Amino acid sequence: MKLGIIGLPNVGKSTLFNAITNAGAQSANYPFCTIEPNVGTVTVPDERLNALAEMYNPVKFTPAVIEFVDIAGLVRGASKGEGLGNKFLSHIREVDAIIHVVRCFENDNIIHVDANVDPARDIETINLELILSDIEMMEKRIDKTQKLARTDKKYVAELEFLQRVLKTLEDNKLAISVERTAEEDEIFKTIALLTSKPVIYACNMSEEDFVNGIENNERFKMVQEIAKSQNFETLPICAELESEIASLEYDEKALFLSELGLESSGLDRLIKSSYSLLGLISYFTAGQPEVRAWTIKKGTKAPQAAGKIHSDFERGFIRAEVVAFNDLMEQGSLANAKEKGLVRSEGKEYVMNDGDVVLFRFNV
Repeated sequence: MKLGIIGLPNVGKSTLFNAITNAGAQSANYPFCTIEPNVGTVTVPDERLNALAEMYNPVKFTPAVIEFVDIAGLVRGASKGEGLGNKFLSHIREVDAIIHVVRCFENDNIIHVDANVDPARDIETINLELILSDIEMMEKRIDKTQKLARTDKKYVAELEFLQRVLKTLEDNKLAISVERTAEEDEIFKTIALLTSKPVIYACNMSEEDFVNGIENNERFKMVQEIAKSQNFETLPICAELESEIASLEYDEKALFLSELGLESSGLDRLIKSSYSLLGLISYFTAGQPEVRAWTIKKGTKAPQAAGKIHSDFERGFIRAEVVAFNDLMEQGSLANAKEKGLVRSEGKEYVMNDGDVVLFRFNV
């Protein structure tokens, strides 16, 4: 899973990204490695995986991972190449979802590009650039499809759908808001529109807001209303606070969060929100050699889930031996779970559940 962090200059985007990467670099639970200067890989926090590791004491322990891409420089005119806009817009096309950092704090020492803090205006500025870029792409796609439709009638329905998407964009609405049939959705996925991606609005607030109550921040409420109208999520976060948390050892971190009345860090909440946003779940493989978490889409069937491990597993799939995580923990061992009849043998039509602990049987 790859998440692109976007926003206007001076909204706290880079501070958040640096906090994320520092958390990974300095915490045993969240290792980080730099793939390239603006991409960081962080492990997905999952207490279930830790519990399985305690049960099996494996040689290798492999959490699921998530990539964060710091996409800098989005300014007015980005769709026309301003501020290296074309380069950064192309980075957004490659991500699965967008973390849109919105400034919801006052600080006279950090100058806003538009002189004052206005989340609604800032969101509109960014979305307009994404929409303008998508319009240009749609016009090219429609032109190509029109030529095909002249000689092949099967493209007529596709052309009508594409024109509907273009009309939505021209009405200053995001492409993701277009209602689609299953067939239209397959076409939609081939276009890689910027505004087709789900969004989490990360409302960057002050530490004082978290102490006094985030519900008292009027700018946060403003973003919540915008997100609700677009069927997106909001996440209150303090990038500055995350930087402090990232520098702490594991025990210190838990104490610090407790003092603030928080159950988890912003990074953990961001990852969990991203999982929900993208419709993702985790299943586990567990044994002495390795305990590992695997990320799949909700609704994935057993053979396709097996294919995440290796294509041979999907190609030669025979069955999946499955036990629910909670059942396994209650019984204390796989052997006990088998005695109680809690380990099931599932076939090709089995739809995976979040927390399934699985052994795939295959033959190629």
